[in-house]
Amino acid sequence: MIDLRLLREDPDRVRASQRARGEDVALVDSLLSADERRRSSGVRFDELRNEQKQLGKLIPKASADEKAELLKKAEQLKADVKTADAERDAADAEAHELLLRLGNLVHPDVPVGGEEDFVTLEEHGTIRDFGAEGFEPKDHLELGQLLGAIDVERGAKVSGSRFYFLTGVGALLELALVNAAIAQATEAGFTPMLTPALVRPQSMAGTGFLGQAAQDVYHLDKDDLYLVGTSEVPLAAYHMDEIIDAERLPLRYAGFSPCFRREAGSHGKDTKGIFRVHQFDKVEMFSYVVPEDSEAEHQRLLAWEKQWLTSLELPFRVIDVATGDLGASAARKFDCEAWIPTQGKYRELTSTSDCTEFQSRRLSIRVRDGKQVKPLATLNGTLCAVPRTIVAILENHQQADGSVYVPEVLRPYLGGREVLEPVSR
Repeated sequence: MIDLRLLREDPDRVRASQRARGEDVALVDSLLSADERRRSSGVRFDELRNEQKQLGKLIPKASADEKAELLKKAEQLKADVKTADAERDAADAEAHELLLRLGNLVHPDVPVGGEEDFVTLEEHGTIRDFGAEGFEPKDHLELGQLLGAIDVERGAKVSGSRFYFLTGVGALLELALVNAAIAQATEAGFTPMLTPALVRPQSMAGTGFLGQAAQDVYHLDKDDLYLVGTSEVPLAAYHMDEIIDAERLPLRYAGFSPCFRREAGSHGKDTKGIFRVHQFDKVEMFSYVVPEDSEAEHQRLLAWEKQWLTSLELPFRVIDVATGDLGASAARKFDCEAWIPTQGKYRELTSTSDCTEFQSRRLSIRVRDGKQVKPLATLNGTLCAVPRTIVAILENHQQADGSVYVPEVLRPYLGGREVLEPVSR
């Protein structure tokens, strides 16, 4: 959530952020009104309570005639205090609910617009010309079947659409990717973490995934637990309700977890293969920093993502995501999109978001810097979303005979294999 003081002092900035996101601008005025009612009812409650206390001191000293009148006044004050208390609680609840619906303030440099209004910042690698090499590229599903690596038919039989099995070398490729990604993160100073896949509502809400993203989340009604769509959620909630000494920052974690997404609203999109699925594994970077270091940390996370994709020898570009495609918690987001040959376009592989103080305020995570205690900043960055990375590797590194070249960084985790060979024709 944003700082209420900032809302009071500069509501136009918050309105501009909402407008840029394509969100409800009227929410700002509703929140200002509820906040004013919350504060005025709080003042009224305090005044009545003080009057009640003063009256309580007078009653024992009063004469019999005075006492009867004072007791009558005390009964009225008791009712007034109760009413003021209820009004204060109602206004506070309304203000809190409205505040939770408000997105983070977007960074002033973020391009304004929707999904297609991003700005390309960099391009890396060389896109292969398969025509010049004399063959038509196969898509990742055909390659996965040739390699005995992917089985979507039995995935659908067992679990339904958008589920899959990774088999044989496909399973080994996932393990290689995870191990290589964790190795890079560990070398960069991240603490490896295996995180829970189920979290409580306060963890999910605290990270901002129960607002506009709620339709994409799996909920277990009987247990009131949520399946995470990213280990960002448990990593953000890891220090919930804690105060961290500034000397300990930055704290950097690399979480590995299964991820679950309903993919609501994606009907008809990426229905073939394993690019858009309901369950997948992912290595996620997460940082806690002092607020003034969040932009620099954002660039560090992006650099680690670029290092990873470069090590996989993939052609990719970096985009500055537009305001309407940010997600509620992000002030700014960079995506790294790899080239997918059979689609003839770049597709998102990794993403890194600067969430500033938005999540820490919701999760009550603060930093003690000298005598000052204040919210800190949180950032996240995908290092390896496994299925999409497999898609990019198979399609970009395929050879005419259906075999697939193995990037050098993965070979130690694949028994030294330099090429993945077809097992069927």
